[in-house]
Amino acid sequence: MMKRLVLVDDSVVICKVAKRILSDLGFLVSEAHDVDSALTFCEESVPSVMIVDGCMDGATDLIKSVREMPGGANVKIYYCLIEAKLKLMMQGKRAGADDFLLKPFDRQILTKTFTQSVMPAG
Repeated sequence: MMKRLVLVDDSVVICKVAKRILSDLGFLVSEAHDVDSALTFCEESVPSVMIVDGCMDGATDLIKSVREMPGGANVKIYYCLIEAKLKLMMQGKRAGADDFLLKPFDRQILTKTFTQSVMPAG
């Protein structure tokens, strides 16, 4: 069974590139270009994995909301940042993010991240 992944980013280009790469890695990828649509999507069905753009308004609120949903504690959440700024990383961690991704990411970074930490063994 494919793992469901929600990609929350207001950049259509980033979503398009990431969706292609992550789909190739075996994820069922859905895109949300704002926090409200991401929340609606998660309320309908909590995903296995989320990548949340930390630059979006309401990103940390979205993470907190997902964590409070039934099954939300099991979602692997990546907080996506343009640079590794400690203050922003701490905000993401406090909200409930599991890990971080730095943008711009490419096939090599996503493949390494999502084959090591998220994909089921075997």
